[in-house]
Amino acid sequence: MNIIVCLKQVPDAAHVKLDPVTHTLKREGVAAVINPFDLFALEAALRLREALPGTVIKALSMGPPQAAEVIREAIGFGVDEGLLLSDRAFAGADTWATTAALAAGVKKLGGADLIICGKQAIDGDTAQVGPGLAYRLGLPHVAFVKGWSEAAPDHLTLLRQMDEGHDVVRLPLPGLITVVREVGEPRPPSLKGKMRAKGYKVPVAGAVELGLKESEVGLAGSFTQVVEVFAPQAGGSREMIPGTAAEAGRAVIDRLAAAKVVMLGS
Repeated sequence: MNIIVCLKQVPDAAHVKLDPVTHTLKREGVAAVINPFDLFALEAALRLREALPGTVIKALSMGPPQAAEVIREAIGFGVDEGLLLSDRAFAGADTWATTAALAAGVKKLGGADLIICGKQAIDGDTAQVGPGLAYRLGLPHVAFVKGWSEAAPDHLTLLRQMDEGHDVVRLPLPGLITVVREVGEPRPPSLKGKMRAKGYKVPVAGAVELGLKESEVGLAGSFTQVVEVFAPQAGGSREMIPGTAAEAGRAVIDRLAAAKVVMLGS
């Protein structure tokens, strides 16, 4: 089985900055980490390789040159190879334009029997890239996967997290899943993996290498664009109700009852 894990480098939550002109996140010069949810995707891939010997795991990421560190970290965890999609033309991409580049990256890696993504990124929080990538590639997908009860070369029997319990879903392969933290705690990288990662030369591909037009990626290929970012103003008011707990409670009940009468009569 061939597995591709999609990883994203995100700004450290303690150092998030916004560009006042483009209203996008400023990534250059900002401390960055692997998106936490993507670490669970990586762990899921490693566990599937243990269940299906002979599985090859490839890491795929899109970002500025510094995002090559994400691929190296993945190598340290035990990933076999990786690819970074990096091009100034990719800057400012929304989820639609991002999936265009990632879909081309998947094809450049030779395709996969299974693509695994974290449920969402902590910077955008859209949870759209995984399903959007599946749509681009014409693959069936299951979101919010917390585990599996059966893993075979041609299908997975998955446990999909729901508000109350879980669904059991059979996914034919090739396919795509997005995973939640319940899939398993990420393991630490091995010493052997760290040594290999240190000398790993990360392959990089831009729009030209992927066969994409600049109009398909980045801001030019995005259907949505952030036009304003602002911190909400603190507001609200409060009123202290005097008296004992019983008296205050009765006053609150009377006010709620009065408000209900006004609403019904409006």
